[in-house]
Amino acid sequence: MGDILYIVVPCYKEEEVLPETAKRLKEKMDNLISEGKIAENSRIVFVNDGSTDSTWEIIKELHINDKVFSGINLSRNRGHQNALLAGLMTVIEYADVSISMDADLQDDIGAVDRMLDKYYEGFDIVYGVRSRRDTDTFFKKFSAEGFYKLMELLGAKIVFNHADYRLMSKRALQGLGEFREVNLFLRGIIPMIGYKSTTVEYERGERFAGESKYPLKKMITFAFEGITSLSIAPIRFIGTIGAILMLIGIIMLIAGVGLILSSVWFIGGIQLIAIRVIGEYLGKIYLETKARPRFIVDEFINEN
Repeated sequence: MGDILYIVVPCYKEEEVLPETAKRLKEKMDNLISEGKIAENSRIVFVNDGSTDSTWEIIKELHINDKVFSGINLSRNRGHQNALLAGLMTVIEYADVSISMDADLQDDIGAVDRMLDKYYEGFDIVYGVRSRRDTDTFFKKFSAEGFYKLMELLGAKIVFNHADYRLMSKRALQGLGEFREVNLFLRGIIPMIGYKSTTVEYERGERFAGESKYPLKKMITFAFEGITSLSIAPIRFIGTIGAILMLIGIIMLIAGVGLILSSVWFIGGIQLIAIRVIGEYLGKIYLETKARPRFIVDEFINEN
């Protein structure tokens, strides 16, 4: 008999896709159990992140009809990263191994088998990595790949083309629990755990139903959150720009060039950007010192 697997699925207003997601995950779990890859008391855990639709009601009904489904209801909406962390930290005492994925069925469920194979080979963390981005628009493909390259340039260690589809062993989850920061960017935190890891490639499909929870504005915010959570390179970059501007000013003064008005506007813009970036870091320090809970579980329905 294999180890106990808990599949953790954060959900925010997923009433349209949840029945199909549950159906496909149930089929996968049944196959894995029949093949002896996982234990019979393995579970699928849906984490309701303060949804205002019928997501939680659907989760409770799924649990009543089949105990393979468990549910975690957060006290309020805390965002995808906090909801995912809430699920992982809640199941840590029940699961030998966990796999996290989104509810929209864009992550290839078939990759679960290969993730488990790598786990049984001795890997504590297995990252699901997109093999290609053919289903993305040009802008989304360009911006996403540009983000990963920018993070690497800034010194942040993240896995290229990996989102939050990953396998983690129990000791990897325990290692994750040692990280206490309030400002979460799990794609950057988990590689810091340091245990043996590998990747599994998969093709990401179209969303089965419903609307994307990551429009352009939210994606930009998420990217900025990741950069400022993992690297202080932006502050150093501001210092470099300041030194360059000072040098240009000295050269212009020696050369007798006027351009006072344009220089004032340019330098003023740089100052405002600098204040914004520094303010972001100060805000993060402020939130960290308060040490507010990253999530509060209102209800956990589970059958051992």
